[in-house]
Amino acid sequence: MSQKKFEELELKDDFIFGKVMQNKAICKKTLEILLGIEIEEISYPEKQKTIEITYQGKSVRLDVYVEDDRKIVYNAEMQQKGNSDTVMQLPKRSRYYQGLIDLNLIEKGVSYDKLNKSYIIFICTFDPFGMGKYQYTFQNLCLENKELTLEDETVKIFFNTKGNCEDAPKELGKLLAYIETNQPKSAFTKELALEVTRAKQNKKWRREYMKELLYYHDLKKEARQEGREEGRQEGRKEGRQEGREEGRQEGRKEGKQEGKLEGKQEINQLNRYLAEQNRIDDIIRAARDEEYQRKLLTEFHIHEAGGV
Repeated sequence: MSQKKFEELELKDDFIFGKVMQNKAICKKTLEILLGIEIEEISYPEKQKTIEITYQGKSVRLDVYVEDDRKIVYNAEMQQKGNSDTVMQLPKRSRYYQGLIDLNLIEKGVSYDKLNKSYIIFICTFDPFGMGKYQYTFQNLCLENKELTLEDETVKIFFNTKGNCEDAPKELGKLLAYIETNQPKSAFTKELALEVTRAKQNKKWRREYMKELLYYHDLKKEARQEGREEGRQEGRKEGRQEGREEGRQEGRKEGKQEGKLEGKQEINQLNRYLAEQNRIDDIIRAARDEEYQRKLLTEFHIHEAGGV
């Protein structure tokens, strides 16, 4: 989540992006420009779509989730770089979103052959694949015959606001440039800029943003405290082991220091992964349940040996 003040938010910040895209005309036009297609009409199954398949499963809140008049599903996400893990996880995150959307449709009683065509769209303020392109489009195809596509009607597209837009359609290039620079240069991006201003004048959304920001800060604080406690416990354990080998007193001292650092690093790394995947409930549960925390550390391969 962005750490900006509400007044500083831009379209590239996912909170404002999601709110601006609640304007049906704006959302429809944005999708048309991104995909180079014409859409007759769109509808919102939910204003802020949250998908959770099972009680224990990881839920995902989508920035934009709409359907058009042909029942084609569009999921659009604004993605800023964050850390290196964010970039590395993006392809599998798109796979996870696709799977959740399909499972969500199946739960509604849709048979396999009636699954909606879908677009998973990530608008990135960085180059997700390092090739300088403004757009990367992925569809399933046969490796033995690249002209043979699977026809599963799933498309994943990653846009790069820092890409070379010389060959991009004019409106698309201006849209990506506006997201990158916050400087509108076309009629539509000026309309977008006005909508961003309107969104930031919405007192209800301001309160919602501040509530989310405070909640995020509380989680980080709780995670840091938990990390320190884990570090102290690990330090005592390491200290006893070191004491047998090099002297009990020195071993405890060194063990505490090393354990504190390692425990804090491991828990911080785990909380980063969970926060990036919006697994807020897992962060809270792990802070209170040591056994569940061990399970999560193993899930993310944070420590292959030893344990916390």
